[in-house]
Amino acid sequence: MALTRDEREKFLAEPHIAALAVDAGAGRAPLTVPIWYQYEPDGTVWIMTALDSRKNELIRAAGRFTLMVDRLEPTIRYVSVEGPVIETTPATIEQLREISARYLPADKVDGYVDVAWKEYGEQVVIRMRPERWVSSDLGTV
Repeated sequence: MALTRDEREKFLAEPHIAALAVDAGAGRAPLTVPIWYQYEPDGTVWIMTALDSRKNELIRAAGRFTLMVDRLEPTIRYVSVEGPVIETTPATIEQLREISARYLPADKVDGYVDVAWKEYGEQVVIRMRPERWVSSDLGTV
């Protein structure tokens, strides 16, 4: 059963790990990798990745990407969003802290942010405005 707009937006606001998919070019299947994401109340989705990463290079070339999130309990549910990149900006330490706090236990955030900020290289935030949604709740199995 397809989810209502409210259900799918609430689901994306939960801290699921997403599968990011982006066109990898002629003769290649899409690049598909797990990624942390943030969903904002205005409907914008953003991810953070290294400036020199393959993800960033492919997203820049394609101008759009897809995120798919799912869960198995209490019911099997998924939401997939696809849309254009609306902005790419240098990441801030505050954004790194925000996305890290979404996924990590509170007592692990500061240590992770310290290491990531110093050792992972320059990061960018890529914002996407979902244009297409696919969602379903398949119930319990």
